[in-house]
Amino acid sequence: MSDAKMKTRIRKDGTSFEGVIPPMLTPFRQDERVDYEMFVRNIDRWNRDDLGGYVVLGSNSEASYLSEREKLTLIRITAEHAKRGRTIIAGTGLESAKETLRLTEKAASLGVDAALVLTPSYYIDQMTDEALIGYFSFVADHSPIPILVYNVPRYTHINISLNALKRLSEHPNIIGMKDSKADIAQVDLFKKKVSREFQIIVGSASVWYPSLRLGVTSGILALSNFAGNQCAQIQSLFEDGEFEEAEKLHNRLLPVNSAVTSTYGVAGLKYAATLAGYEGGHVRRPLRPLGENSKNDLHRILEVSGILH
Repeated sequence: MSDAKMKTRIRKDGTSFEGVIPPMLTPFRQDERVDYEMFVRNIDRWNRDDLGGYVVLGSNSEASYLSEREKLTLIRITAEHAKRGRTIIAGTGLESAKETLRLTEKAASLGVDAALVLTPSYYIDQMTDEALIGYFSFVADHSPIPILVYNVPRYTHINISLNALKRLSEHPNIIGMKDSKADIAQVDLFKKKVSREFQIIVGSASVWYPSLRLGVTSGILALSNFAGNQCAQIQSLFEDGEFEEAEKLHNRLLPVNSAVTSTYGVAGLKYAATLAGYEGGHVRRPLRPLGENSKNDLHRILEVSGILH
């Protein structure tokens, strides 16, 4: 799939996202400082991959462990080095609407195209539909850039309801959502019940191929940090009508995706990226590095998948 086909399309009714988008990992040095030079080298490599854009400060970026200064530096570097025409999305969600808006405004001033706003969850029992609708609506009312709702129950323990999503989808500055529940039935439901203009972006490679069959056109996939070309190939094969081949490739990548998400998490993602020639770096505490047995297992999984030759 060409960059021209996948790049952001700016329309009167908003921004449309196409193709595979990595939630960019943040390389840390052994002393846990951000290694910005490694981050730039990754962007240069991703610029040559078949990607539709970038997410800076996603869950796999260890965003919750970053200071505001580090976040803004990573956003600025992304905007400066990203390949022209590719979408830049920044994760700006914080617990309060006021602080989320403040970070969103700063991200916008650095050249970000859209903000990915996580559902607040600290006071989880009080995060009713009305509370979430009020939170996202406030941010969207005042944000200078479009908003994407970020639904990731694995970390927040909140799964946004269809009722809340339908109401939020009517807001002119809330243009879509990243749904990381990895539930194809939910993707199908959301796609059917919200307007066509409201874009559902899948957030897990485990449902990438079946989501394409439902009309999804973009995925923000942890796997694409080091297997972006393979993830993009699934979409290209699907769009060319090569459904069997697309599904075969999807199935071949499933064990890899499981390993770098649910089994080994961010440490596994970073090690896999390093094995594949990217700059993984270290994790930041309290996350722990992989042990030797886990490294060997992950190496074997990547070899079997064909990612390592």
